[in-house]
Amino acid sequence: MVTEAPATREVADYKEISASGRRYRLQQSAIDIAILFVGLQILSVIFALVDPSRFAYLNSANITVALQNIPLLGIPALGVGILMIAGEFDLSVGANYIFSSIVVGQLSANGMNQWLAVLVGLIAGTVIGLLNGVITLKLKIPSFITTLGTLGIWNAATLFYHGASSQTYTPTGILNSLLNGNFGPVPAPAIWMLVLAVGCYALLQRHRIGNHVFASGGGPAAANATGVNVVRTKMLAFGITGFMAAVGGILAAASVGNIAPASADSLALNAIAACVVGGLLLTGGKGTVLGIVIGAFLLYWIQDVLLLLGAPGFYLSAFVGALIIAASVFYRVISTRRV
Repeated sequence: MVTEAPATREVADYKEISASGRRYRLQQSAIDIAILFVGLQILSVIFALVDPSRFAYLNSANITVALQNIPLLGIPALGVGILMIAGEFDLSVGANYIFSSIVVGQLSANGMNQWLAVLVGLIAGTVIGLLNGVITLKLKIPSFITTLGTLGIWNAATLFYHGASSQTYTPTGILNSLLNGNFGPVPAPAIWMLVLAVGCYALLQRHRIGNHVFASGGGPAAANATGVNVVRTKMLAFGITGFMAAVGGILAAASVGNIAPASADSLALNAIAACVVGGLLLTGGKGTVLGIVIGAFLLYWIQDVLLLLGAPGFYLSAFVGALIIAASVFYRVISTRRV
């Protein structure tokens, strides 16, 4: 009887993981949500052409504002989405978003080199994400509970470090152009979102780490059995989430000119909502970068349409909730028909 060598088994395990990733790419292209998004945009454009005075959807100012604001949700949602695919959650992303940006603003105001201040803010955000990972994975506490706790801790840390007042942030020179400028007609935050989305796509769809992320979220026990280091993979996902939160916060601070400690209280829930609308499973193991990006666009589209039609702002949460439920039903119907 011939016994398979350990090295041969490792190669077979890796091939199985890679094959799972390839099957995922074939089955989950986010084409469903993309078709829905395109259909809604066509309807919006038709309505705007029919009645431009009432529904200024195609107004250049409306488009510019959208391209400035969508990345402030979309970039943190990219990190939250990767973490959700890995089977974990981060409810503290909004607190991280605020804390990291206020650190950058205050350090810059106190005379630190503005580039170094941004680097410190990005490191702070990443470390916060990694701390969430350490608590969750080393102490074996559900990430929902961990980040619910660190949400309060970092909100308190912001008030302790800075107080309840807004922190101004006015980058200058090249840094201002990179954070708050325009590249042709496109605002800088939209360019950053595109760059980061492409990077996340490459990580998830074109690198073996992406296979490990999907495997860790889809079945941690099976992933461990096939040689995936689930703890290390999830730690990476937590770190990416923290980094993305910091990037979003810094871009928001530069765009608005200041940031208030309570200005991102709903960010975590909106980021998770964008991911769910984009087709990610709450149980992990499924999702696409395209779905996350389109989910962020759809959440903003609801807000934009309501405002253009003159609807009261408090309707927004109701429509977002309805969109989440509708998306869940939509994906369930689609998946049932494909079985």
